[in-house]
Amino acid sequence: MRIYLRTTPNDVIVPFDYQQKIVGTIHKWLGNNEIHDKISLYSFSWLLGGNMIVDKGYNFSKGATLFISFYENKYLKVLIDTILSDPRMKEVTFEREPAFTEEPAFFRLATPIFIKRLIEENGKKEQKFYFYDDRESNDLMTETLKHKMREAGLPDDDTLKVEFDLSYMNKKKKLVTIHGIKNKASMCPVIIHGRPESKLFAWTVGLGNGTGISLGALL
Repeated sequence: MRIYLRTTPNDVIVPFDYQQKIVGTIHKWLGNNEIHDKISLYSFSWLLGGNMIVDKGYNFSKGATLFISFYENKYLKVLIDTILSDPRMKEVTFEREPAFTEEPAFFRLATPIFIKRLIEENGKKEQKFYFYDDRESNDLMTETLKHKMREAGLPDDDTLKVEFDLSYMNKKKKLVTIHGIKNKASMCPVIIHGRPESKLFAWTVGLGNGTGISLGALL
């Protein structure tokens, strides 16, 4: 399930690295629960509807929009109860879940897709990052999504395949700073093959690593 939140206009400039504040706010809304220690079966967007002010940040003169998707609806209920008591939030609306078919589905990104793996080279372990132009990326996105499906108790989907749409002309690598850590991620739409329920799951929980810190959210 997905909800959209609308805020009041900002009264101070929103910094470029505001994403970490969204993460903290969502966890504050959720309160103490086991979700902090579980694999992220949820995703959320960045703030939508703003204008960039060069060298300063963003301005949301008409308010900002943010969406949050959870596979487990019980967490959304907790969020909604808390959000409705916050005077800065103007509106909460629900989005109808898309009706997917067996045909490949095209998805735009709300936030960049981040892919990483811990690998061992020359006897040392280190993090390796992958992007839309790496041949391993499609398999790694598919692998992560299948792992999340197993965690959610969903049946295996042997037809599932996630791939970057390399025909997209404006694909790029984007620097993202969250909790003071700078990482590069891919801004490139994806195509998902598989069962309708697998596509809906991806739309809900996002793709790649870091969906719990605002990365990999799908439109």
